[in-house]
Amino acid sequence: MNYAISTPPAALPARDSGTLGTWLISAIERFGDRVAFIQEQRRVTYRELGASISRAIQCFDALGLKRGDVVAQLSGNRPEVFVIVAAAYVHGLRSVTLHPAAGLADHVHVLSDAGAKFFVSEAAYGERAAALREHCPGVMHWRSHDEDAPDLPCFSAEARAFAPQTLRAHAQPEDVVRLSYTGGTTGRSKGVQLSDRAVLTNTLLWLAGLGLPDGVRYLCPAPISHGAGSLVIPTLARGGTVILQRGFDAARFVADARTHKAQLSWLVPTMLYGLLDYLREHPDQQMRSVQWLVYSAAPAAPERLREALQKLGPVLHQSYGQTEAPNTILMLERADHVRADLKRLSAAGRPYPGVTVALLDEQGAEVGIGEVGEICVQGPLLMSGYLHQEAQTAEVLRGGWLHTGDLGRREGDGLYYIVGRKKDMIISGGFNVYPREVEDALTQHPAVCAAAVFGIPHPKWGEAVTAAVVLHPAAKASAAELIEFVRQRKGPVCAPKALFFIDAIPLTALEKPDKKTLIERYSDALKEMPMEP
Repeated sequence: MNYAISTPPAALPARDSGTLGTWLISAIERFGDRVAFIQEQRRVTYRELGASISRAIQCFDALGLKRGDVVAQLSGNRPEVFVIVAAAYVHGLRSVTLHPAAGLADHVHVLSDAGAKFFVSEAAYGERAAALREHCPGVMHWRSHDEDAPDLPCFSAEARAFAPQTLRAHAQPEDVVRLSYTGGTTGRSKGVQLSDRAVLTNTLLWLAGLGLPDGVRYLCPAPISHGAGSLVIPTLARGGTVILQRGFDAARFVADARTHKAQLSWLVPTMLYGLLDYLREHPDQQMRSVQWLVYSAAPAAPERLREALQKLGPVLHQSYGQTEAPNTILMLERADHVRADLKRLSAAGRPYPGVTVALLDEQGAEVGIGEVGEICVQGPLLMSGYLHQEAQTAEVLRGGWLHTGDLGRREGDGLYYIVGRKKDMIISGGFNVYPREVEDALTQHPAVCAAAVFGIPHPKWGEAVTAAVVLHPAAKASAAELIEFVRQRKGPVCAPKALFFIDAIPLTALEKPDKKTLIERYSDALKEMPMEP
């Protein structure tokens, strides 16, 4: 079936041309026969994508969903996930995407807190969907992405009953089109309300910060339901192709990068480390087409970044953000990486164009060069507030700034350095210790693959600086050796009082180091072991 998008007649009410929906519609109109998505042997053109979005919107209307209603999903990477998200953005609904790795209680909380009216999952999460149906009576419509799901109707099959219609954007700039839930590391996760304006700003910042070429090919192993998804619309805006993988496997990642001549990817640091370990064992494998390898979501060890530059070339782009100001607050560009020593490789970078960043003290005054303050942000990227959390919204947006909870300092060259979460700062013997600086020191040791540093309550020190360390395969180092290694570089205050070797750093569902788990794991062990002076 031919599918075209026509210009609305002059008699129709004018729509805001600066919305996310109009950008999506423009991309579909301009690049109709190009391939928008690849997943294994499947190809979806822009024209087919537009038809699917139109059918989804009509199906939502037939179900009685109204502007502002919440549509939720639980699925791995597949084109249908983006179809639902895009339909929400165009039509003025609110999209919620559940993280597949989260637990049942977290999923129940998100669906209930958001007030979801519609839920769709894939067959792989059939048991979870059945459990959610028991716990979430407020959800009116339950669907599956798969036709062979045993107990749920297939949404795509229902939507195919509708003929594709001309797409028109209904969401306005301040309409909330996405609810993105925080990781919940400080309690129950909060629903971050992201407006059309905020998500479009995120798209524009990626385009300005990366300078993506026409037809860019984006290889995506990380879930598009979360951080990696923020690069999908920038890719489509450039007429590019999103190559979806279901999870990260280094060998498959390299193979698909070579097969599809991928130019762009987004990885969390643990994925980057896995890629480097694979390339160390397979030095003949090259990915010459890759030009931008964006790493985000957690700090990366400078020593491993230097290794990445040696193996991959000048392709690294670091992006710092948070749920309340998604993904694009600070960037360390490719050129910055090439010029950087180990110290500069630990930098978060400089603000994206149009984003205002300041380091503020407890009184809201800006700190001086080289001093530590809380990273605070202004600009159109910011959230519209927390859902149902007026007091917390007022606290985090006080003084007209988004208070990120991250501590950082700015050097004379304009680079910002993150020293840790405000809540993670360790006060040991009356001195402030910033975990990121100790972690960077540890990972400079040739035997260390990764490290997490945290404070554990202690009767003498107040908090004892404690480290959990992962060694490279076959590498050897003692706890005393690594503690002394830090002491020589950072001084006795920063040297861990205790150090534990582990197989892997535990991660939250959002791929961030789970220090809460580490504190719980080692609190009792710390009481029973000799303490470094």
